Amino acid sequence: MTSIEFNNHLGQASKSLKPFAMRLTRNLDEANDLIQDTLVKAFLNRDKFSSGTNLKAWLYTIMKNTFLTNYQRMVRKNTFIDTTDNLYHINSNEYLTENTAISDFAQKDINNAIERLEEAYRTPFMMYFKGFKYEEISEKLSVPLGTIKNRIHIARKELKNRLKVYKAYFGNED
Repeated sequence: MTSIEFNNHLGQASKSLKPFAMRLTRNLDEANDLIQDTLVKAFLNRDKFSSGTNLKAWLYTIMKNTFLTNYQRMVRKNTFIDTTDNLYHINSNEYLTENTAISDFAQKDINNAIERLEEAYRTPFMMYFKGFKYEEISEKLSVPLGTIKNRIHIARKELKNRLKVYKAYFGNED
C-alpha cells in the first residue's frame, strides 16, 4: 500500500475513532488529543500495518494502548513515596472530586425525554434498551416485527432530536 493510499484509508477510518475516544476519556478535548496522538502514531508506524488487515481494529488498538500509557504515566506522576518506616504509596489525587454536574443534568434530561415519548414508542424502546431482541419484543407486545423496528427507530430519532444539546459534550456517534 502506498503512502497516499494509507493516508486516504487512515482519513476514512479516523471518523469512527471519536466515540471510542469519548468512552475512554469522557472529555471532548482529551478525546480529540487522543485521536490526534493515535493518528500520528499510526502514520509514523504505517510500515508496521499489514495491507489487507482491519485498519480500524489496528487504530483502536493504538488508541487503547496510547490511552493506557498516558493514564499510567499520569498515575505515576501523581503518586509519591512516603519515605517513613512504613513506606506507603500515597496517591496525591485522593481528595479530588470529579464534577458530574453535566452527566447528572444529562441523565435527568434523558429520563424526561424518554418519559415524553408516546407509550407506543417508549415501551418497545425501553424493552430493547433492557436487552430484549426485536423478535422477543414483537412476541410480548403482539405487534408485527417490522412495526417494532420502526417504533424503536422513531424513538431513537425523537430522543436524538430532543437531546441534541448534549452532542458537543458526548460526541457524535452517527
